[in-house]
Amino acid sequence: MKKLLISLSLLTGFVAFAQKGPKSDSSKVKDIQEVVMTKKVFKKESDRFVYDVAASPVAKGNTAFGLLKETPLVSSTDDRTLRIAGKSNAVIYINGRVTQMDADGLVEFLKNMPAENIQKIEVITMPGSEFNVESTDGIINIVLKKKATDGLNGNLRLTNEQNYYNATGAGVSLNYRKDKLGVSANVNTSENIDEKYFILTNGNQNASNRSEGNMTDPNKNLGGYLNIDYQLNDKSSLALTYNSRANKSNNSTINFFNTIKNNLTNEVQYSWTRSKEDARSYNNSANLNYELKTDTLGSKLNLNIAGLLYKRFQTSNNSTFIADRNQNQLNQTLLIEQNQPQIINNFSATADYIKKFKNEFTVALGGNFNRTNTDNDTQYNAVDFRTQLSEANPNHFLYEENILGTYVTVEKVFSPQFSGKIGTRFEYTQSEGNSDNAQDERLRNIKRNYNKLLPFLSANYAINDNNNISYAFSSRMKRPSFWELNPVKTLLTEFNYTQNNPFVKASSIYSHELTYMYKSSYFLILNHSFIKDAITEVPLQGVIDGKNQLRYIRTNFGNNQEMSAMVGMQKSFFKGYLTSNFNIGIQRNVNNASLNEDPITGDIFPVYENNKSSNSLLIQTNNNIRLDKNKTWFLGVNYFYVDKQQIELGQLNQLMSLDLNIKKVWNQWTFSLDLDDVLNTQQIIVNDIQDNGNFNTIDQNRYIRGVKLTMVYNFGNQKVKKVRDIDSADKEIKNRTR
Repeated sequence: MKKLLISLSLLTGFVAFAQKGPKSDSSKVKDIQEVVMTKKVFKKESDRFVYDVAASPVAKGNTAFGLLKETPLVSSTDDRTLRIAGKSNAVIYINGRVTQMDADGLVEFLKNMPAENIQKIEVITMPGSEFNVESTDGIINIVLKKKATDGLNGNLRLTNEQNYYNATGAGVSLNYRKDKLGVSANVNTSENIDEKYFILTNGNQNASNRSEGNMTDPNKNLGGYLNIDYQLNDKSSLALTYNSRANKSNNSTINFFNTIKNNLTNEVQYSWTRSKEDARSYNNSANLNYELKTDTLGSKLNLNIAGLLYKRFQTSNNSTFIADRNQNQLNQTLLIEQNQPQIINNFSATADYIKKFKNEFTVALGGNFNRTNTDNDTQYNAVDFRTQLSEANPNHFLYEENILGTYVTVEKVFSPQFSGKIGTRFEYTQSEGNSDNAQDERLRNIKRNYNKLLPFLSANYAINDNNNISYAFSSRMKRPSFWELNPVKTLLTEFNYTQNNPFVKASSIYSHELTYMYKSSYFLILNHSFIKDAITEVPLQGVIDGKNQLRYIRTNFGNNQEMSAMVGMQKSFFKGYLTSNFNIGIQRNVNNASLNEDPITGDIFPVYENNKSSNSLLIQTNNNIRLDKNKTWFLGVNYFYVDKQQIELGQLNQLMSLDLNIKKVWNQWTFSLDLDDVLNTQQIIVNDIQDNGNFNTIDQNRYIRGVKLTMVYNFGNQKVKKVRDIDSADKEIKNRTR
């Protein structure tokens, strides 16, 4: 029931700079005065941008998430997801190792990590072959400070936020270090009610439908992690990580008033669609890591095994009632009940070996294996009170997937000015889906085997101390999420629903990026990406069985291109009292796709085409102002603007937001007051008009405007060395459970 509305709420993921910059998941200022302008705060290395935040007073009392939101090239417009400019998603690494959490757990993890522990933030816009990431994903690597003092420290964080409803959150983090043993743990909880208001219209010159109403989604969350790191000897160490996350969303409701017009007969019908959903999910994972240093040059072997268990239980009912023009509810006409459990089991293993030579020559090679099983036992029961007929359509869909990947990269520093890296990644995928209750023979057994060679190339040239230029080419794959493959439909109204598709295949993405940086403060980035067999949701609209229907079909939808040019600046002024991060750019989207057949039912619709292009202006700026000499008061002023642009569902109207923040640091306490979307301009509107006369409009208010109060108390020995964070062998699988 909520899948369609949630996906519509994430439409800003198509925005390239302000939102592509992860509400998933998903920075701050460097005090130039203290380093007397001799240290490069923001610089370009061979394959990444590096933002040094170690001495930033703004980090005091902040979180890793808050710090990341204001990192150059990184942004968030919903306080839950982080995106890199020109990228669809940001994968979070810590000390070069990917985090082990699902999307919601990762957000809470970053919002509970003290920013004071961060040394620098690395933004990798074009990951090399050694990184196991998908599609146009970029990487944000958080490098923690190196502290050797034994002891215990931690922090307590309390938040209260008022948007449409009130939301609360609390978290406790602890870090303990004693000789060779390190332990870190976190427990966090939150409670909120997500409110959205929709106006959905579709139709043509003969008939139209308008649905207007709200979605109310209560959520209770409990999560945490435990990391144990033990140094066996000077060359080897062992680490165990366990992450857990639970979510409960009971009595989530959708209430839409529908107006159906027949322009040929002037007949108007009114109805109410009322839906209720109860859901709960559990995500548990464990990862065991072994690291061995093989020489004094930095060569090392890294081994990981991981297990993941994800469970989601969801029951819903969708009721349709006749109504009058005054919205009075009359007789019930339809009841549809669904039970949609999903269970995902995954076993993963990775092995990486990095060999370094004395002549600044490095060879890295490795591989990974993933085995995933999903079990989706959906129950569907419908009662039509107009005909007194009932229908039961159970669907038990089992899916198994095996992925084997290997890579090799060669990196060489030819001179202090010039370095390069070349590599390739080979991935083989074997999958089988079985639907034992499907009426369509095609759905009963779907086998797929495919492989892909993914080359990578990068070069970096430091012309002199003030000028640096680099180029990178990358090729990636994007596999569909597991829920997208389960061939069930999720109802919005009787004739308006989403349809998942087990025939969706992996898409391929090829990207080029050219970067120029001047004085480690100003930069120019030119980017081009070609997406083959893009995975998206396509609105098919037409008259089927005498009724005008709108189906959002998950499918591969043609080829897309994204081209962008962006100039930016990260610089401090007035002896460090003002630090500004400013980006401005132009993006061109080129779409080339059409669809007229529902791949599940075979129903033929009028052709839906998206052969349009758009040019968009994008602006983002983050400004931090120190208000006093003692560095205890700070003011933040953040703004983004995204012009109209063409996306898969139509034309997305302009978006912008002004956010303000004031912070007070008092001893070990930090108090922060945030004002989000001050101008109340974050409203999503998508319009699409086809040449055949079909139109479709999505108008959504997410109620982003609000105020948030945060209190943080730091305690214990603040010099405690952080636990070694380790890679997770199942990170790619977790991304696909979102």
